[in-house]
Amino acid sequence: MNTASKLSPMNLALNAAWEYQLLTFPNPAVGAVCIGESGEILSIGVHKEAGGPHAEVYALRDAYMLLSGDRTLIDCDDSSLIHMYLREHHNGCFKSISMAVTLEPCAHHGKTPSCAMLMRDLGIKKISISCKDPNPKATGGSALLMEAGVECEMDVLSHEGTNLLAPFNAWQVRPFVFFKWAQRLDGTVDGGIISSTASREHVHNLRDKCDLIVIGGSTVRTDRPTLDARLVNGKAPDILIYSHTTDFDQSIPLFGIEGRRVFIEPTLDRIKSYRLVMIEGGALMMKATHEICDWYLGYIAPKIGGGMTTIGQNQEDFEVMSARIQEDIILWMKIKG
Repeated sequence: MNTASKLSPMNLALNAAWEYQLLTFPNPAVGAVCIGESGEILSIGVHKEAGGPHAEVYALRDAYMLLSGDRTLIDCDDSSLIHMYLREHHNGCFKSISMAVTLEPCAHHGKTPSCAMLMRDLGIKKISISCKDPNPKATGGSALLMEAGVECEMDVLSHEGTNLLAPFNAWQVRPFVFFKWAQRLDGTVDGGIISSTASREHVHNLRDKCDLIVIGGSTVRTDRPTLDARLVNGKAPDILIYSHTTDFDQSIPLFGIEGRRVFIEPTLDRIKSYRLVMIEGGALMMKATHEICDWYLGYIAPKIGGGMTTIGQNQEDFEVMSARIQEDIILWMKIKG
């Protein structure tokens, strides 16, 4: 059964944005939806990477192609070209269109043109916004649109929008730290590869964006990992091995990557020098890093057996912010309270 039609436009925008959470670093994850005159969903757009088109631009591009039949922009990922083409060819097709956006459209021209100005010029009728833009250079889009006569509804699903925006707000002033693990249905986290290829590629995409990976010394000795982003041809972040001893076999792959810095230290103070930090490990690392983790990312594979050790030596109650079912269940969570 297709459940997407049962979700509100803002829910659809939020869900789309979560698929790219942290992958847009140092930009926020953002989703946008275009809605037709009868309430039908015309398009869903998402910001995919820093420097690329914003979510609103992708949503407007795809809505235009659906409404006009013009497929010229179908493979276009150049934000400036999309802005220019839509302004020249829209022919009034957006006059009855509404939008839902997880973050206030930007009012300034940065690496890409202003989304708020584009929406104004295309004649969007109404926009629902979950969160105002906290960036003083980009904020003001809602005021610009209201001055042009566009109806603006603010704070729609604001709790969910604030959760989505939390990493962006954090890394303006301090490191954002998240803990990642994979487990089977029986809770086991050892005994070889657990998660699917798609989940492992997702992890590698996240590593490619991170400044630092933190891992425990016992895991390094046992698993002899590389901790790079080779599945997506990405970079190898710096490594902090959290250990009170320094006697590691230097032939372990993570030590042999050119340009990477590897620190072996008995404290977690090194994290303060970075902006986006992933911690990988099991129950002991989860306990050791409890005080510094903002979020938790769990991959639950539909398997049982094959391991002996579980993550369940810790007791926590989590708020699930996003749950996505692919080959595995992918959960973004934070501790309640």
